[in-house]
Amino acid sequence: MHRIIYRADGTFHKHCRFIHFWLGSAKTEGEHSMTTDNENLFDKEKRIDPKRKVERKDGEPTSAFKGASLAALLIGVSAYLLGLYNAVMELNEKGYYFAILIFGLYSSVSLQKAVRDKEEGIPVTNIYYGISWLALIIAILLMAIGLYNAGSIVLSEKGFYGMAFVLSIFAAITVQKNVRDTQKAKEID
Repeated sequence: MHRIIYRADGTFHKHCRFIHFWLGSAKTEGEHSMTTDNENLFDKEKRIDPKRKVERKDGEPTSAFKGASLAALLIGVSAYLLGLYNAVMELNEKGYYFAILIFGLYSSVSLQKAVRDKEEGIPVTNIYYGISWLALIIAILLMAIGLYNAGSIVLSEKGFYGMAFVLSIFAAITVQKNVRDTQKAKEID
């Protein structure tokens, strides 16, 4: 139990056996100035935290979104490659699935760039735009057909490869978009 004695000069005396913590600073038994303590409280609100948010430019993605998309890409590709490394299949099959992953990642980034260029008014030929779409569709079809016809892979493994492939492609598109948005925001500034 604490006994507080208020004085006319705005200070008080607190009797206690323990060390008191007033606004984060250790104070033992003794007098405390209420005005000083109130000033400390307001000073804490005025202090600028060096870890406060950094000003982002218009159109620039947040650091959290950049990190999350890069993490998704690394997780997707790593999981796919780790599963491929541990798979019980012949080397030519592993090479086929590896080539499809690389082809899918490249075609998805190429398509994202073509779509973005067209949106921003940068000239893109219809042939390149069409080839970008065709390449991504072919990569997805090759993956689907390869998994469908793989008799040595159990259904759960097929689902794993399919999901890791889709995650990797989606994350590659997002990382490419983030790079492009960041570059555009820096050019505007």
